[in-house]
Amino acid sequence: MNTLSDRLTRTLRDDVQSMHAYAVQPSAGFIKLDTMENPYRLPPALRQALGARLAEVALNRYPAERTEDLRRALARHAALPAGCSLTLGNGSDEIITMLCMAADKPGACFMAPLPGFVMYEMAAKLQGVPFVGVPLTPQFELDEPAMLAAIERHRPTLIWLAYPNNPTANLWDAAVIERIVLAAPGLVVMDEAYQPFAARDSMALMQRHPHVLIMRTMSKFGLAGVRIGYLMGASPIVGQVDKLRPPFNVSVLNAEAALFALEHADEYARQAASIREQRERLAAALAKMPGATPFPSQANMILVRVPDAARTFAALKERRILVKNVSALHPLLANCLRLTVGTPEETGQLIEALAPCL
Repeated sequence: MNTLSDRLTRTLRDDVQSMHAYAVQPSAGFIKLDTMENPYRLPPALRQALGARLAEVALNRYPAERTEDLRRALARHAALPAGCSLTLGNGSDEIITMLCMAADKPGACFMAPLPGFVMYEMAAKLQGVPFVGVPLTPQFELDEPAMLAAIERHRPTLIWLAYPNNPTANLWDAAVIERIVLAAPGLVVMDEAYQPFAARDSMALMQRHPHVLIMRTMSKFGLAGVRIGYLMGASPIVGQVDKLRPPFNVSVLNAEAALFALEHADEYARQAASIREQRERLAAALAKMPGATPFPSQANMILVRVPDAARTFAALKERRILVKNVSALHPLLANCLRLTVGTPEETGQLIEALAPCL
């Protein structure tokens, strides 16, 4: 008689069974500075208005028409150029999966600098496509000779460039990116998840090079719980990727909440300005702390190297502050913590707690 274990072994992929599930730290009662969320909620009056609006949503209907409204609203918000289109995902993760499926040609491989967003490699592996990771320099800049050599050798169908990068939070040299784009034989995806906090974006790059796509999310905009990602690029490319989008992949409640947020974009812009201000405050404080080496940031997080990341992480946790220990993600990240930028009060508490924890 077959046991359940026998059935699992026989029916589920070995690589899936050997994977570890994505872990989320319990955060109740903590100052939560570990997942790059916008720390602000809407003001009470807007929350009340949103609640009343969601109460009128027709939950008995599929969300096709409303998601089309959202697609058009995001195109206006992003000032999408002529000749380009936009498609929606249930968060950026779904967009990544759609792109990996679309680019899974015989002999394909995908490429990204490392350390970088872990989902690029995971999505490639789940699609059965080889992934080529090219290490950054010790200062987390693009290694141009190594990237160009890897492109020439592997001829990747997809190159992922997070801009700013996660977890390093920096923007790379625009001239280096241009040369990588020119050398790329396939598509280049600029992942701009942290665009609300950055000084530059890739819109002009996309207009110069039609094989460049831009991926963004509303998570860092302030809607992490709503799960809206979107892909922009030349209409012939986005139209093909859109064929892989599951029907009704964005719920009617999520679409309505996102439309409401775009109608109140000035409030989210104010929040982003506060986060940028607190980022500079935190960076200045870290620069004065003996033993702390912060790296430049254009996101809503700061990467900092400390003498003992595990000890500092544990000490902050004892003080009810959650950050992310990224030391194990890549050798270049040895003894590095990633600190999400919070409210002024949270930033003050983090600064006060860090010095004794170091």
